[in-house]
Amino acid sequence: MTENPFHRAIYLTGPTASGKSAVGVALAHRLGAEVIAMDSATLYRRMDIGTAKPTPEERGGIPHHLIDVIEPWESASVADFLGWARVAVAEIEARGRRALFVGGTALYLKALLRGLFDGPGSDAELRRQLEVEAEAIGDAEMHARLAAIDPRSAARLHPNDRRRVIRALEVHAMTGRPLSDWQVEHHQVAPATVPVIALEPPRERLYERIDGRVVAFFEKGFVEEVRALRDADRPLSPIAAQAIGYREVLDMLEGRATLDQTIEQIQTRSRQFAKRQATWFRGLAEVRSLPIDPDVRVETLADRLAGEIIQINHRDTETQRITKKDG
Repeated sequence: MTENPFHRAIYLTGPTASGKSAVGVALAHRLGAEVIAMDSATLYRRMDIGTAKPTPEERGGIPHHLIDVIEPWESASVADFLGWARVAVAEIEARGRRALFVGGTALYLKALLRGLFDGPGSDAELRRQLEVEAEAIGDAEMHARLAAIDPRSAARLHPNDRRRVIRALEVHAMTGRPLSDWQVEHHQVAPATVPVIALEPPRERLYERIDGRVVAFFEKGFVEEVRALRDADRPLSPIAAQAIGYREVLDMLEGRATLDQTIEQIQTRSRQFAKRQATWFRGLAEVRSLPIDPDVRVETLADRLAGEIIQINHRDTETQRITKKDG
């Protein structure tokens, strides 16, 4: 198999509310796999309802990784996610199991398949100097300094995220280029033997599921979840506060919208997001779109997917055998 550990994994993706989580659990049971969440929103602790984070019961006894990794006031780059994912894959494979990425964050999917260059190495002396300065002048001033030289990185990072702000300042001081210029995705397409499957329900049925799920969020206590986050000792990071649903409920709590208006806004924004996701996945050559009947049983769909993945792996094994023989 390829040396890239992410190319040994299985990928199940698709738009929001397409049923990925349930199918992923059933598929993991069939393939002897553990799930790695490929979702930027479920990284956050205490952001459970609005992210549709699978409950312990919904995980069906399958270990799930990269859920509840960071606090709501923190931020995570694509490079951070790749680092955590690499560790998770190694641990899963050490147990003799396979890694199954399940989620709909397209930037994570592309970086897993094609890689990400995260800038030059570090300069220990320069970093110590920056840490001393941060202690002297404070995080807000360090963040303002970053905003002047690398506004894109500053917009992504919370002022209190000292470690990453210092890293961005370090890269600029070392190279004269902003970190955001270094953090570019590679464009080499992953091998065709990597199973990457996107669930694709009919659009109208998908939109119906989205609308119903948003209503269910509020029945489960979504307003109370957002209020607790708002009233916590530390504020939500700018990225977390802009997550679908959370921004709208925060506006409602400030009196800028009614409950009915908020539900409608979240439904609209979620449908728009699902449409963008479908476009992103169609644009990735590695993705195999799988039209599905929303009424089909999860177990039936998982059986079908398991069969297709086994065929892909068999073709990979045959290709290696022939290559080795010819060599």
